[in-house]
Amino acid sequence: MSRPPTLIVRGRELDLAEPVLMGIVNASPDSFSDRGETRTTAERVALALDQVAQGAGIVDVGGQSGITGVPEIPVEEEIARVLPVVEGIREAAPDVVVSVDTYRPAVVEAVLEAGAAIVNDVSGLLYPEVATLVAEAGAGLVLMHTRARPKHKVLDDALYAEVGGVTADVVAFLRQRLEVALEAGVDPRATILDPGPDFAKTPAQTVEVLRDLDAVEAIGRPLLLALSRKDFIGAITHRPPRARLGGTLAAVGHVADRPGVILRVHDVGVVADYLAVAAVLAGRRDLPAGARLPEELRREPAPGDDDGTA
Repeated sequence: MSRPPTLIVRGRELDLAEPVLMGIVNASPDSFSDRGETRTTAERVALALDQVAQGAGIVDVGGQSGITGVPEIPVEEEIARVLPVVEGIREAAPDVVVSVDTYRPAVVEAVLEAGAAIVNDVSGLLYPEVATLVAEAGAGLVLMHTRARPKHKVLDDALYAEVGGVTADVVAFLRQRLEVALEAGVDPRATILDPGPDFAKTPAQTVEVLRDLDAVEAIGRPLLLALSRKDFIGAITHRPPRARLGGTLAAVGHVADRPGVILRVHDVGVVADYLAVAAVLAGRRDLPAGARLPEELRREPAPGDDDGTA
């Protein structure tokens, strides 16, 4: 396996030798996959800390869902949703790498001041001043491919026909956006690229990009792959979002042996288990000769049995 690209955010180098899990904390009531399961700041902070305990190396907080066909929420409302969560995570666990899923400069400014380490811009840098704010803070920046404005859906089978196909467009777009970010002063070692599964792409176009990731990887930056519960998985399996874990694991398995990959997932513990077993079986990690299963994990406890020995 080749050496992964260097990633440094706020002076901290992240180890990308193996896939890094990015947990998802939705601070919005209308996420496509959880419909506001966490309602309070305390619940959202607790979820973030639980994801870290399960193996997340990064936690991504979002205050505005990507659901299309509805208006953007006011900037002030987005700040009110995400800022207390960022502050709560930073207070409870200062070493946790906090990312914020936003593209609006005022939100970026607020969360960077609160200590966020990464801005996950799903607009493809719609507002270039976001890059300037990130550069000034020494933070990381995710640049995502899309040909649609936020909150707008584009499903067009012929959209990329005249530019050599969807992968060619993804590569050209990300190279151009990366250039904009670097001109704004963002450290090249702080940049992350996202090919944007499902964003301005039909399921088939998303699959095409995921089959051609070598071309995106060749740009030379870490890849953020937001595969969890996505529409393309639903189109293959015909299952609703919360029933797409099996499909998500298959998608994770497709990319897990690539260097420099960040996986944005809902089910952190399950994906961490999958990656651990896959790495041992592939020989990327060792299982010590003396490893044994603890007795308390050998069988499920009987109903009402607290010590697990029944």
